[in-house]
Amino acid sequence: MSRASDRAYGTIREMIMSGEFAPGDALGEEALAERCGVSRTPVRDALRRLEADMLITRTGTQRSFVADWSLDDIADVFELRAMLEGYAAQRAAERMDDDTLKALRACNAELRKAVSTSPPNVDLFLERNREFHALILESAASRKLVALLASVIEQPVVWRTAHHYGEEELRRSCSEHDEVLAAFARRDGDWAEAIMSSHIRRAFHAYADAHRGLTAIDKSGRMRMA
Repeated sequence: MSRASDRAYGTIREMIMSGEFAPGDALGEEALAERCGVSRTPVRDALRRLEADMLITRTGTQRSFVADWSLDDIADVFELRAMLEGYAAQRAAERMDDDTLKALRACNAELRKAVSTSPPNVDLFLERNREFHALILESAASRKLVALLASVIEQPVVWRTAHHYGEEELRRSCSEHDEVLAAFARRDGDWAEAIMSSHIRRAFHAYADAHRGLTAIDKSGRMRMA
């Protein structure tokens, strides 16, 4: 891929991930090319990659739209996350070393600071939460897991879920991380897997509650979650 294609891909992807483009929004090649500072050819390449990432859908006439997932689609994503991240936590616990455990504790301490402000710093929460889960995946030492989770964890669903957490839910997420850390400290893979799986399942229910509430309010069919 060319640098221009990579730049277009990164720019469009970030606009989708941040919620600047909402589910169902049309993505015109000419406007995107101007926004990304490239020609239309790199934009077409970027859109093909984003379609493979399941972030956009394309019609028979090659018009592109931001993917608008149903709640069933989202449930599938979280189910996969629960299975894969649970397994990653199990492997990580069995391979955990003191330096990684120290790094995870420091990361969760920063995460806790982010949710202790008023209002909570959700963007910092997301950054540290991503780092926390990435450290676990690195400790699991499985290239196949990395590849499988890359297409699941990086979905905009994760971003939107956190932005609909209340302060209590954000703090509960930190507490669940504490439990995962306790399992890691004891190198107990089964315990770590159980906690991580339930952690992901709770995140799904937070998203589902927000989804249902917004669907009930917005009669236009447009669901802007950010």
